[in-house]
Amino acid sequence: MTTTGSGSTYDPPADPAHGAAPAPTPAAARGHGPPRTDRRVVLVTGASSGIGAATARRFAAGGWHLLLSGRDRRRLEETASGTSAVLLPADLAAPEGAKMLAEAALRKAGRIDVLVAGAGIGWAGPFLGMPHTDIDRVLFLDLNAALHLVREVLPSMVAAGRGRVVLVGSVAGSVGVREEAVYSAAKAGLAAFAEALRQELRGTGVGVTLVVPGPVETGFFARRGRPYHRSHPRPTSPGRVAGAVWDAVSHGRDDTYVPAWLTLPARVRALTPGLFRRLLNRFG
Repeated sequence: MTTTGSGSTYDPPADPAHGAAPAPTPAAARGHGPPRTDRRVVLVTGASSGIGAATARRFAAGGWHLLLSGRDRRRLEETASGTSAVLLPADLAAPEGAKMLAEAALRKAGRIDVLVAGAGIGWAGPFLGMPHTDIDRVLFLDLNAALHLVREVLPSMVAAGRGRVVLVGSVAGSVGVREEAVYSAAKAGLAAFAEALRQELRGTGVGVTLVVPGPVETGFFARRGRPYHRSHPRPTSPGRVAGAVWDAVSHGRDDTYVPAWLTLPARVRALTPGLFRRLLNRFG
């Protein structure tokens, strides 16, 4: 499995018909100042497919100005169809990927009201058989890249006195899932980061939301190398998760589980870890 993509190219190319730069545009569009927009601005990563694409469409329906990032420009174009979204293809696994994306987003829109950090990958199989390179890839994209992107975007939110960071976690990070040890570790780290950052940002006007879905009907399982095979819980739709993201942002919620009953395993694990492990050993 690879995490490299199409690169981080943000500015329009020269006019292909004439081989020269495009005709002069207003100063804001030339980079001398961001364009003004009265609509709220959301930056969605992982918007090429799955939860990210569904979330982008939900915010578009709500009238938001979209900044969409992913590794596949063609799929981004499909997500953006019928909207005025700005496409920012990026490889967040690249060393400067998060910095370049944040700078491009702020240059294009002038501000970011909500960041939905949804980019991620998985890997399934026994930990003893997991290559070191895949350990690094999962940890970097699912945890490190999200932290770096938040670090780049957050100063502008704090300066404005408003904004929200939405981190897409997983129930695997709440309870730990066998043969998904590194993915579980990355998502658990994301959950701890969300809680710690939320405390640091008290009084700034900037909130932090952790969205915790169970299995979702996306291409995630095929890309990780193994289809979803459990009979329970049944996978939910990307649209349902997107609706939960929208609802959490609209109401300023700190945590949301999709479906809501998934709070139960996490509570059982926290209150009675011995019972939780016996149930896990029996039912998986």
